[in-house]
Amino acid sequence: MRLYAERGVDGVTVREIAKAAGQKNHGAVGYHFGSKEALVKEIIADGARIIDERRCRLLDEAEANNGPRSIDEVMDILIYPALDPFEDGTDDCYMRFTAILNMTHRKLFISAIGNQWNKGYQRCLAHLRRLMPNMPASIKNQRLMFVGGYLSMMLALRQTALSDTTREHSTWPSPETLRHIAYTAAAILKAPHDEEALARLPAGVPEESSLFATG
Repeated sequence: MRLYAERGVDGVTVREIAKAAGQKNHGAVGYHFGSKEALVKEIIADGARIIDERRCRLLDEAEANNGPRSIDEVMDILIYPALDPFEDGTDDCYMRFTAILNMTHRKLFISAIGNQWNKGYQRCLAHLRRLMPNMPASIKNQRLMFVGGYLSMMLALRQTALSDTTREHSTWPSPETLRHIAYTAAAILKAPHDEEALARLPAGVPEESSLFATG
């Protein structure tokens, strides 16, 4: 996962993966997973399952109390479960890995997530649509697409910065930075819209269902 996060899927060979894993047999990846693509899918699914379960648990609690009641509350449910899914200090990898994969191998990313580990994300989107200001459904979908990309890239940038141990970081380690990311993402959804500008947009903007499915 760290190799993929740093160099992308196409920049890493199975030989390098085996070496990094301490395997003398360079065919270990094929033996255990069948192919490099299957290994990528396994990594995605491992993290996505944990993140989805965390989100669904938080949503269950919020809905039991007649929530979520605000866009900000949903943003927290989107963001915080995606941090360090493996709880083993690899928080500097997963979001970078999925962000790069989303840009370079989107079909592979979507095929790994499917509808199995995407329920919490879809539930969050449904609540956001309910809580957003009154505007056409196509514009809501477009803004949700913007927010998905924004959160994915900002959390990936955060992980990239925190993985650099050669210098101190004044901004990224602060919990307030995560709060600010959440606030600015919420602002995208709350911003007023220009009716004249909307009339010039193409019709039928599709729903974006999995840009931030894993966070």
